[in-house]
Amino acid sequence: MISFQKNIPIVAALALTACIPLSSVAQSSDYPNKPIKLIVGFTPGGSTDAVGRQLANSFTKILGQSVIVENKPGANANLATDFVRRAAPDGYTIFYTSIGHVTNPLIYKEAKYDPVKDFTPIGQVLAGPNALVVPANSKFKTVQDLIAYGKANPGKINFASSGIGSSLHLSGELFKQLSGVDMVHIPYKGAGALMPHLMSGQVDLAFPNLPTALPLIEQGQLRSLGVTTSTRSNAAPAIPTIAEGGLPTYDMSTWYGLVAPANLPPEVQKKLSDALMKTLNDPEFRGRLVALGMDPRPSNPQDFAKFIQGESAKWGSILKNMKFDTN
Repeated sequence: MISFQKNIPIVAALALTACIPLSSVAQSSDYPNKPIKLIVGFTPGGSTDAVGRQLANSFTKILGQSVIVENKPGANANLATDFVRRAAPDGYTIFYTSIGHVTNPLIYKEAKYDPVKDFTPIGQVLAGPNALVVPANSKFKTVQDLIAYGKANPGKINFASSGIGSSLHLSGELFKQLSGVDMVHIPYKGAGALMPHLMSGQVDLAFPNLPTALPLIEQGQLRSLGVTTSTRSNAAPAIPTIAEGGLPTYDMSTWYGLVAPANLPPEVQKKLSDALMKTLNDPEFRGRLVALGMDPRPSNPQDFAKFIQGESAKWGSILKNMKFDTN
């Protein structure tokens, strides 16, 4: 005869286990019932932070709960990525990430995460060009000027970026690879820090995001030699592409999207994805992005997951033979 008393701990454990999914479902069904943190891996004031805050404002209205931006800069957003990776998969920590999400593990030894397996995709937000810019009084008037001088004077040109692995850095590395010009990379702690040195001529050139560069181009403080995408930007149609300037295969687009920790409940993923689609399909919100030179890219989680996989393969091929000093 089986003693019920002896099996009380087993029965209690089974009962507790059975309750866990029900509790999880209940928590998902009334999501969100408290404020949400939207993590941005860069300092306040830049274009990434600005769009992140616009997303937070829109999500607050749609979801009926406060969405608060929390900046966690450092190591090209590696610190923010690791913070989100370790957060609870409950939908109360989401990440406004960028191209560095797939390139950091290829560059930084300490970035020991899988951009696909360790996160739940919510959707892509936007894509857009960077701009190859030089000081207003630079001797370089065209891409061909730059390439000709660089080939005749290897190692004599430097380019600044907002950090190793940033889209600004990757734009420069791709330019070096396709043009055959040996340029020296100078990493800064953010785009804001490099701009004064660029405008004063202490560095030769940079590839900032178009929203950062465009006001300075229009004010005559910088000269643009081309945008990094294969087609011209609607925000600055007068600026040719680098491809038009002499590197026909050059095409570099910086992109941003939303992810959450792995194992996010499907119900929560859908609510966040729906909020993102509603935001990106709002004409006023889209208009603000387009005015900045960005291309809204609303996508569902499945398409964004495929996109991330594709970007990982693409940059893995480009970066495999490059060596970076990340100390």
